[in-house]
Amino acid sequence: MQAIGIDIGGTKIAGGVVTELGEIVAERRVPTPAGDSESIVDAVVAMIQELQGAAPSAGGEVVAAGVAAPGFIDAAQSTVYYTPNIPWRNEPLRARLNEKLGLHITIDNDANAAGWAEFRFGAGRLVSDMTMLTIGTGVGGAIVAKDQLLRGGFGTGGELGHVRLVRDGLLCGCGAHGCIEQYGSGRALLRMAGEVADRGGANGKALADVRAAKGQLTGPDVAELMAKGDPGALEALTELGTWLGEACASLSVVLDPQRFVFGGGVAQAGELLLAPIREAYLSHLPARGFHPEPDFVIAELVNEAGVVGAADLARLHVQTL
Repeated sequence: MQAIGIDIGGTKIAGGVVTELGEIVAERRVPTPAGDSESIVDAVVAMIQELQGAAPSAGGEVVAAGVAAPGFIDAAQSTVYYTPNIPWRNEPLRARLNEKLGLHITIDNDANAAGWAEFRFGAGRLVSDMTMLTIGTGVGGAIVAKDQLLRGGFGTGGELGHVRLVRDGLLCGCGAHGCIEQYGSGRALLRMAGEVADRGGANGKALADVRAAKGQLTGPDVAELMAKGDPGALEALTELGTWLGEACASLSVVLDPQRFVFGGGVAQAGELLLAPIREAYLSHLPARGFHPEPDFVIAELVNEAGVVGAADLARLHVQTL
């Protein structure tokens, strides 16, 4: 039993036909259309139709399609309440796609879809309770509790990037102050690297030199310096990991996961990121020594997670009907 997964991103729409084992057997990618939301709906419809045509040669019938989108999705997996980069407000996306396709459709938050993929087929295997943080431009979250994806009463649970970490802290794009996203994201890492460069000294020299040569620091610049062992870039990463570790200690009190999984571009730093996360987590964990400690691991599926998770959630939804 196969399903199609569609992952709508800010720059591209990715799709694939996915087996019950999480294997992608046919895939497509197109740029995300600029402009109105109608063109995005049309692009998703066209991709699903093309993948339906590819499915027979890939070995099976497609029973459903899942669409992963950024933003708030209702508990019925049908309506996009709000998404930041697409002008969808209370958008009945499932109904619109059903009208054009005649195929069973589910809609999910993109971080939830990626987290579910890691739980089922990636770094979250063999545990029943997992919390995932996606460390990209912002911070996404997904929570699995007792083998079930936690969506909340209205469908918008798991927005871990917008849990408050610092009272009266930095202003977040969501309008609140002090969110995890402002201290644990790719944007935060760039800000911290810039602050290291501003302080000067031996640690900041390479960062300052790159910034002077290029006019600004970019994520790839900082990643390249980290890979070379530059002390300033590693100082910024350690600060980021320390904030994330503190956040995980607070999340653990509520969620008690067996495993924290970290995805997104920044997570490619691997153990360089995980080490300060673990240290800060243990420093801030209540009743340390009397509480089992979770694992801290890097996501395995990376760019395929949204497609795989959206497809698997859609397939499982059909099986419950």
